[in-house]
Amino acid sequence: MSSDLTALAKNAYIFGYPFVYDLNEVIKQTTDPNNMMAGPVNTFRHATKLAGPEDTFVSINNDTLYSIAHCDVTSEPLVLHVPDTQDRYYVMQFVDAWTNNFAYVGRRATGTAEGSYLLAGPAWQADAPAGMPVICSLTNVFTIVGRIAVSGAADVPAVEALQAELWLTPLSRYPERPDSSERRKGDWQIAPWDERVPEELRFWEQLRAWMKRFPAPAGDQAFVQSLAPLGVLDATSPYVNADSAVAGLLQAGAQAGQAEIEAITRSGQAPPVNGWSSALHTFDYNLDNFQIGAIDAPEWKVADRSTSYIHRAGAARAGLWGNHGYEAFYAWVYVDDANEQMNGTRKFRLHFATLPPAEAFWSVTMYDMPSYYLAANPLERYSIGDRTPGIRYNADGSLDIYIQHDSPGTGTEANWLPAPEGDFRPLIRMYQPGASVLAGDYELPPVRRVE
Repeated sequence: MSSDLTALAKNAYIFGYPFVYDLNEVIKQTTDPNNMMAGPVNTFRHATKLAGPEDTFVSINNDTLYSIAHCDVTSEPLVLHVPDTQDRYYVMQFVDAWTNNFAYVGRRATGTAEGSYLLAGPAWQADAPAGMPVICSLTNVFTIVGRIAVSGAADVPAVEALQAELWLTPLSRYPERPDSSERRKGDWQIAPWDERVPEELRFWEQLRAWMKRFPAPAGDQAFVQSLAPLGVLDATSPYVNADSAVAGLLQAGAQAGQAEIEAITRSGQAPPVNGWSSALHTFDYNLDNFQIGAIDAPEWKVADRSTSYIHRAGAARAGLWGNHGYEAFYAWVYVDDANEQMNGTRKFRLHFATLPPAEAFWSVTMYDMPSYYLAANPLERYSIGDRTPGIRYNADGSLDIYIQHDSPGTGTEANWLPAPEGDFRPLIRMYQPGASVLAGDYELPPVRRVE
């Protein structure tokens, strides 16, 4: 019986991992003044510089300036205003508490003209202002992850001007613009949980408490009900003075679940091609809510709901708040052409005979391991791509990128992606990927070891 409960706990952990991880990140960003994107709820916080190694967020990009808002529409809807970016790439990605991407506003989905959108929760049924599109979340708390393309430090002021015109305001005050001075960090809670629970069982307590406020989608409810023997459906916490045997099996289940999440993080969902694991369909686990800009089509859904749980957990672990593949394509590589883990003690070359087909732009970003943070280097270059100043193409239009810890020399330094001393994992992004990428026809080249 204990083995059955441990297996159930493992599956429950995989199911709940992205949910608990997401909400803890939301709490940090709305209550911790030391967080890199700290700010009150229902308010955008804007990055004013490209991310660097000091920004400890998993697989953060170095291509765009982030504008992030954690929204709570429990009491009333919000109105989102977006500026005219004049064809500059941007996306406002909507992520619910279960980490489902359920809507997109931006260059691909809605164009780049100025606009306003009504944002509401699952119970809202009134009328929106005339002509205003509505975006509904299945959870009353959700996150808007905004990204606006920036081409280096000189371009930052132009993006800051756009950020100043990106705002949220309660529906009752629209069209009045918000007064952020009225909002304070630390005066808002997602949902209470029993803080007497010991650290080793905190995950289970948070899962229990938070599921009450943010129920899983209807299609998940049969699985949720099967978790009753673990205590996560109890009205009050069973984990404050949990029996040692129960605590042990819950911890064992969590450890087994975490190991499975780590495994899929490295392997992806399909066999690697030339060492690269594609995230083209990594974020296809949303099966229930498709709003503006989210594609409701079989090819962008995980066929089996139970399989979607491990995909969702792996996505949260390696790339929380990543976009669907049709918005931005991601692929990562751990090994070189000899199928060995890449490490800063060696030198590598990435040769693009055909450049990555992206309708907006593309980049390759360097991350350390095991944290997946940007890798510090003397050039302060954390990514390289088609917008990198001075990058040199070969006479036939191909491109070589040099990946190593030490400089490859002044003649090739413009094409150098600095690597850390230890193990590393590069990641390529294609914003608005081309048709050949979406069809799976474009193959990324291997990272070749240079002897």
